[in-house]
Formats: sequence, C-alpha cells, structure tokens
Amino acid sequence: MSELRTVDEATFDEVVLRSEKPVLVDFWAEWCPPCHQIAPVLAQIAADRADQLTVVKLNSDENPSISARYRVMALPTLILFHHGEMIWSVVGARPKARLQKELDDALLTAV
Repeated sequence: MSELRTVDEATFDEVVLRSEKPVLVDFWAEWCPPCHQIAPVLAQIAADRADQLTVVKLNSDENPSISARYRVMALPTLILFHHGEMIWSVVGARPKARLQKELDDALLTAV
C-alpha cells in the first residue's frame, strides 16, 4: 500500500484547488487515533480510483491556516474539492464501503 501524497500551505492551492480531477483531502493529526484508522482505507481508495480522483492528506496541526479556512473543527475531516470548490465533507472515520458510496454520490452531483 502506497503512502498518500502530503500537501501543506505551500502546495495546497496548486495540488488541490487547481487540479483538473476531484481531490479528496484528509485533514488529520498525528495524535488522532481515528485518523490512523482511516489512513489505509484512503490509501486503498486512492489506488482504486487513481484515474478519477486524487487523495491527499494535510496535517492540521502543521497547517492551521488551511484548517481554519475550511472550518475544520474535528479530525479526521475529509473534504472533496472539484474545480477549486468544496463540494462535500464528512467528519470521522468510516468503513470503506460507506465512504465509497458517499464519494460516488458526491461525485455524481458534481459532474
């Protein structure tokens, strides 16, 4: 299983907001057990959907201005961006099947 690409304040706008593909951002922190729990699920989704979706992670403790910009108040928070706009978000870890279904629903409405 490969590691997800990490974004930070220097790369967020380029990688996330200017992407042609939808981008799922995992707002996480080292101290957050559910963040570590969902990480392998996100890596699987990233591998399974590499042609249609980019999945990245952003350490909220190290990048507080981006977390504040999107009002991230709890971790993990997943936010889906498409053409620079936030189109869906969820707080908390989820089983892979449920997360995939929610992503599918969000991507269908975005197209």
